[in-house]
Amino acid sequence: MADQPDPFTEQAPAKAPDPNARRKRWLGLLAALVAIAAVLWGFWYFISQAGRVSTENAYVGAETAQVTPLIAAPVAEVRVANTQAVGKGDILAVLDPADARIAVAEAEAALALAEQRYSQARATVGAAQGRVEARGSEIAQARARLRDADATLSRARVELRRREALIGSGAVSGDELTQARTAYQSALAARELAQAGVESARATQSAATGEMQASAALVRGTTTATAPDIVAARARLAQARLNLERTVIRSPIAGVVTNKQVQVGQRIAAGTPIMTIVPITSAYVDANFKEDQLAKVRPGQPVTLHSDFYGDEVEFRGRVVGFAGGTGAAFALIPAQNATGNWIKVVQRLPVRITLDPAQLRQHPLRVGLSMHVTVDTRED
Repeated sequence: MADQPDPFTEQAPAKAPDPNARRKRWLGLLAALVAIAAVLWGFWYFISQAGRVSTENAYVGAETAQVTPLIAAPVAEVRVANTQAVGKGDILAVLDPADARIAVAEAEAALALAEQRYSQARATVGAAQGRVEARGSEIAQARARLRDADATLSRARVELRRREALIGSGAVSGDELTQARTAYQSALAARELAQAGVESARATQSAATGEMQASAALVRGTTTATAPDIVAARARLAQARLNLERTVIRSPIAGVVTNKQVQVGQRIAAGTPIMTIVPITSAYVDANFKEDQLAKVRPGQPVTLHSDFYGDEVEFRGRVVGFAGGTGAAFALIPAQNATGNWIKVVQRLPVRITLDPAQLRQHPLRVGLSMHVTVDTRED
């Protein structure tokens, strides 16, 4: 018969599990998980974050073009509206051209008058030269008359002396002597008159020469292309035509119409802003990094950007262009007075200009003022 256990014999109790061993196991598992997480985080940080600086204090900007009329006139047409895309050279508005057309007509008339006066001045020179030559002929005639008067005077003087010599002998009557004296006086007067004629002809020639020189001075060394009055008239005509062209206001750049402030019928003055053109395909980003983030940032380093406008699905690529000349606080309307007794250091921010890929901007256009998340890879110097 097999041995049966003695019911009255006491059996040894089972050994209870050690709680410290279980705690150690859990702590070891937790430490392993923490170590794995730390390794994974370190790997992720090394791959995606090491050598990079980021900021969300960044905003889209662009070199906008403010459209202003260059002449004062009423508005005849407005061909665009806010948010409308326009190309470079597209017509934005048209001003009333009536006054500008009148100014062109007046300038054309002034030019024609200047050309006519120049032609008259050249003709006057020729006429004055002819008068000078004519006065020369008059001088020659006056001198001939003077020589004739001299000869007559000499003959009268000889006749008078001959009769005066014969008066004592009775061969000449008193009447003949009187006639000889009268002839002499007449010849003397004629000679003085001829001499005055020569002087008068010379004075007339001098006056004609002065007139010729004055007329010649107006046209000397000039042509219809270089005469001062004609050049000034052409410049006024060019200005009038330019003002007529400026009645058509065109877009200086391609972009989107923003802040339109002009209506049909409104009279606008020269230089008054009427709208703004924003070039959304050539936008940039100004990222305001803290000063302690910029130690390794250099121009040319690659940048990745995200916009809340498109979300994380769209990643923009860019490059660092350069740094602003000073912090925002330095150029504030009321700059901080740091040279005071009560001073607290505040980390400043410096704007960094970042260009964007034009192809991406054409595919995903941005608007001025949108916020961006910017990450600069400083590992590429």
